Amino acid sequence: MTLAELENAKAESLKEVAAANDAAAVEALRVKYVGRNGSIPALIKAMKDVPKDERPAFGKAVQAWRAEVEAALAAKGAGSSGEKSVDADLTLPGRWWGLGAKHPLSRVIEETARIFGRLGFTVADGPELENRFNNFTALNTPPHHPSMDRSDTFWFGEDCLLRTQTSPVQIRTMMANKPPIRVICPGRTYRRDTTDATHSANFHQIEGLYVDTKPVSLADLKSVLAYFAKEMMGDGVTVRFRPHFFPFTEPSVEVDFTCHVCKGKGCNVCKQSGWIEVAGAGMVDPRVFGHVGYDAEKVSGYAFGFGVERIAMIKYGIPDIRWLYENDVRFLSQLA
Repeated sequence: MTLAELENAKAESLKEVAAANDAAAVEALRVKYVGRNGSIPALIKAMKDVPKDERPAFGKAVQAWRAEVEAALAAKGAGSSGEKSVDADLTLPGRWWGLGAKHPLSRVIEETARIFGRLGFTVADGPELENRFNNFTALNTPPHHPSMDRSDTFWFGEDCLLRTQTSPVQIRTMMANKPPIRVICPGRTYRRDTTDATHSANFHQIEGLYVDTKPVSLADLKSVLAYFAKEMMGDGVTVRFRPHFFPFTEPSVEVDFTCHVCKGKGCNVCKQSGWIEVAGAGMVDPRVFGHVGYDAEKVSGYAFGFGVERIAMIKYGIPDIRWLYENDVRFLSQLA
């Protein structure tokens, strides 16, 4: 197209816009001339075929045509009164877009990190795909232990598995650092559990570890967990230790909190016992220190771990663990 032909086409297009007498006709002309596949965009794409010495003048003319057509279309769109038509009913009330809320599991993890952060603990992280040494051997788990069975653990070959606990993060932390170490390890864990109201194959844990060259005692562990219980569950919550067994701690204990609902008097939530089982804990077994290269004669420490879902269900009164994974907005909005 020559410059003369372009000027004629511009004049014709402006004449058509001026003659358009309804919104449909104006829209059709907009599509015809300045739409994605319209005449003017097509000319712009064809600029590469215009002789190099003519391109500046030709390009300037095309842009001028586009500007004039868009101005003419805008004027037509405004109507004879100069006011744009509005298809919405302006008398209707505005829509309320509700604010989102953090998931209860995220709330528990973040609150736990804040509580232990005040005690000097930092957050450590590690991979969800682990090896046998970090997940079992270094934690003093015997080869015949049932947790190693394929019916209990997700294995990928002989030395690769989905971690069954966040304790491997403690092993990695100790192997990479010298004492003192004071960390909590939140994260996803995986076990071959049948999903029901209180179990899931994919769940979250938070484990803690404190190792130092200075003496560390079971009394230190109890004071830390008592502080956590009070900060997480509220005043009046106390801690009870019961003897137990874990391969990686000795002595080992189960940790109970007084029921935050009945304050220890007994209710349906705590099955009339006044206590709720929350965590496992104990003093780190000396053989674990040997696996990570520590001298068990020079260091001591404690470890603890609890399920995030367990804390969330207790704290928010959630009776079924599956509710935490169904993404039902009606349920989640109650916790906003």
